[in-house]
Amino acid sequence: MLKKKFTLVALGALGGIFAFGADIKAIKSESILVNTHSVTLTCDEAVEQALANSSSIKTADIDLEIKKRAGNNAWNVFIPSVQLTDTLARSDASLRDTVVQGAWQASAMEGKLVPSSMIAQGVEAEGFKDNESSHWTNVAGISIGWNFSLAMIQQIRGTKASYEAGKISKEQTLRDTEVNVRKLFYGLLLAQENLLIQQNSLENARQRFEQAQTNYNHGYVPELAVLQAQVTYENKKPDVTKEECSFRQQIDMFAFLIGYPVGTNITLEGSIEPEYIDADFEHLMSLYSENSLTIQALDKNIESLKHNYDAMNLGNFTPALSVNYKMQPSLIYALDFDRYPKKENWNKSNTFSITLAWDLSNLLPWSVKQQSAKDLKAQLQKLELQKEMALENQKMEIRKAVDTLADAKAHIDSMSRNINLAQKSYDMTLRAYKNGTKELLDVRDAEDQLNQAKLGLASQKFNYISALLDLETQLNTKLVNTTKSGE
Repeated sequence: MLKKKFTLVALGALGGIFAFGADIKAIKSESILVNTHSVTLTCDEAVEQALANSSSIKTADIDLEIKKRAGNNAWNVFIPSVQLTDTLARSDASLRDTVVQGAWQASAMEGKLVPSSMIAQGVEAEGFKDNESSHWTNVAGISIGWNFSLAMIQQIRGTKASYEAGKISKEQTLRDTEVNVRKLFYGLLLAQENLLIQQNSLENARQRFEQAQTNYNHGYVPELAVLQAQVTYENKKPDVTKEECSFRQQIDMFAFLIGYPVGTNITLEGSIEPEYIDADFEHLMSLYSENSLTIQALDKNIESLKHNYDAMNLGNFTPALSVNYKMQPSLIYALDFDRYPKKENWNKSNTFSITLAWDLSNLLPWSVKQQSAKDLKAQLQKLELQKEMALENQKMEIRKAVDTLADAKAHIDSMSRNINLAQKSYDMTLRAYKNGTKELLDVRDAEDQLNQAKLGLASQKFNYISALLDLETQLNTKLVNTTKSGE
């Protein structure tokens, strides 16, 4: 019965191991070999070790850095675009051929058709050569453009709000990691307490077996009493060995989760002794309900989405301004490199434009942009519903934690008294057994009752600590520093 009860308690205490383990840094390849390093850890030290090795925290740091960079440089949408180009192009017709063709067409239109050969001679006399370089043209270009729309302002605000949400998300990751490690640490202390109880029970069984042998040798008890004591002792051995093996495996898992090499011998320094507080639901809600990181994150996400929604609407219902300047010099005979330094060989073309553009198709209710805006609005409504649900869930979780604290405290007070009674009952039963007035079964029953009382007290203390951690997480504050009342 005692073993079954502890199994349920241990499962609840250590149930978060695998979920938490997915967020912790994977063990390094060089530490796969068994390590005999030993370390003694307090709960705070275990938290520090986990925070230093958590892959989820490092991932959150990267995500936050991305959002920070985006937020700090959100104004870069106003930077004008500057583009430099240079194109070297070859035409089948040389410049000489183009000029000859143009002159011939002009003479034909004037009704004075001049033979192309005569025109060619005149063109060549003007310096238009028919060589490979005359087929090539180099066109350089520099263009400067600046765009502006009212939507850009809302986009900047949305980016900054996204960064603020990222900071809250990082804080949530830190708190979740800390709470998980603390629960695991105290869960291991609970498992250690159970192991100690089992080991003491085994030692008591051994002493009773030796006492029975001594009594039998002196003729005080029959051989059956010796056999019963021996059977009880031998039956406890494999159970204790199994508990020791299970505890070592849990320690190995804990070491791995917080970033120590496999096989590190961890000694837990601490005890399951909660710091008691006076927790009143209404009072806590009035003071700390708005501190919730979950609610704060939803608020920032809603704010960011609102800015994006406003930006899309401004883009749909207002025009955009575009200012452009383009300079495009060109050089014929591009393979004659001695022509490049002389300005008179370059033909210049400069263009300046101001454009006010408005895509009226975006005003249609069934247009792509309008549908995208409706999708954003629907997402905004979903987030607002999530916030309402989160507020109600917060109330429920806080009330549940407060009730658990009160229930655990009542059980702790009651069980503290019961342990004294159970210890007294066991001591009296053991003396009676040694005097021959009680059976071995009576001793075993008294011992089981004592062990159940001890384990029950430790379990209720763990429940109190766990509920207090949950309450502090929901309220995003340290309650033991502000409402501590003592035991």
